[in-house]
Amino acid sequence: MILLPTIDGRLEPYTQREPVAWRRPNLALRGRIAYAAAHVVADPLGDNTPGRPAVVDWETTMRFRRHLWSYGLRVADAMDTAQRNMGLDWAATGELIRRSAAEAKDFGDPAELLACGAGTDHAPGAATLAAVTAAYEEQAELVEDTGAGVILMASRQLAAIARGPDDYHQVYGRLLEQARRPVILHWLGEMFDPQLAGYWGSADVAEATDAFLTLIRAHADKIDGVKVSLLDAAHEVGLRAALPDGVKLYTGDDFNYPELIRSGSHALLGIFDAIAPAASAALTALDDGDLGGYEAAFGPTVPLSRHIFQTPTYHYKTGIVFLAWLAGHQDAFIMVNGAQNARSVPHLAETFRLADIAGLLPDPELAAARMTALLTTAGVT
Repeated sequence: MILLPTIDGRLEPYTQREPVAWRRPNLALRGRIAYAAAHVVADPLGDNTPGRPAVVDWETTMRFRRHLWSYGLRVADAMDTAQRNMGLDWAATGELIRRSAAEAKDFGDPAELLACGAGTDHAPGAATLAAVTAAYEEQAELVEDTGAGVILMASRQLAAIARGPDDYHQVYGRLLEQARRPVILHWLGEMFDPQLAGYWGSADVAEATDAFLTLIRAHADKIDGVKVSLLDAAHEVGLRAALPDGVKLYTGDDFNYPELIRSGSHALLGIFDAIAPAASAALTALDDGDLGGYEAAFGPTVPLSRHIFQTPTYHYKTGIVFLAWLAGHQDAFIMVNGAQNARSVPHLAETFRLADIAGLLPDPELAAARMTALLTTAGVT
């Protein structure tokens, strides 16, 4: 039993459940492609205070990727879950991409197991379409040279200067023409990054979707799929139906993923970082036609995910790293850019409860000891 603060400021006793012995899959997942967007582990002895260059614990960061692959998931790296545009600078990002691609080779083909974000965050001063395109090209070339797949991330710089859909089509069209292999396009909603409001040339989602589809249809042979993070299940279903044959929809909806995956979406999700064993079990059950097993594995993770991704949604990374610490995947609850302080103690306590209910704390004694240490440090006794 552990005494935990509640969201409304009270203290309540909580009794942990028995741990769940999640099984790793014997076969590769078949019905759905599933990427876990992975976090980075900060070096607790590095100066990872706000505004400083990221200092990464590379050994632990790579060990966590091996954990994800061991459950049959693919890894989406150097994405917003890894704190792109929120502390992970380009020098660390490039090193992350190279190291992850080298690790992936121990599990198979990096092109199949790993996709990495290519963006423009290393060029904050890019003020023309040509400059934005050149910035994208530099990052995409690095990813392609490692053998990993490319995810074209949404660009703050492009969002700031684009005057309409034609500007997006000009930049993305150039990038897609040059791509060596089909890429994944990422539509990241403003709830994840307010600077991306109006992406694809309109604040109206229907108009932006039309512009997005026009681009996809013109370059379908160069697009593996689209990753949509708008937290709107009905919109995703409609977009999925409108995609050209052969272009996949990778759900980025951390609120509604069980129903969307069941109905036909593939997945590229930040929450899969935290729930990898349950996600693997659910997707294995789906492969076997066991919808009851699918719901049993995924169902308890939804309240946890909705809590972690609550407004302000872009601080979800704090909950992701907190759970990795509680589960024993890393030794310190420290993040680059000091982001471990982005959520309150009551919020983290509720994260603990919901993760335990979902069976995602493999060592209850370790998790309780770490939660108690955090509460003691925060002055909660």
